Amino acid sequence: MPIISPFTLYAITWTSIVTFTVAIAAFAPELAFVWSVSPAGRLTNACQFGKVGLPMEGPVWEKICLPLENFGRTKADVFIPPIFAVTVVAGSVCIMRAIGLWEDDEEEES
Repeated sequence: MPIISPFTLYAITWTSIVTFTVAIAAFAPELAFVWSVSPAGRLTNACQFGKVGLPMEGPVWEKICLPLENFGRTKADVFIPPIFAVTVVAGSVCIMRAIGLWEDDEEEES
């Protein structure tokens, strides 16, 4: 059984934390939207059959009812979330590098 070096364990830990954070950041707004416009949602029940209620900016009870035909999956739904995830992970790695998270490790190796 190979022994994992401390640096590899450290990299795996940070990668896992960043990936989990990106997953929550990416899917939380989508999940909230899906719950609010689901057939059992309060906004949808307040509209006529075949329409979806969307919240307006302002008081909670303000909404607009739109036809169901306006909503559906597009081809961009397949590509945008992975691009967003890669961008966030790359950005967080750059930030960790900029603040010197691995600075001590590099000085010891030199």
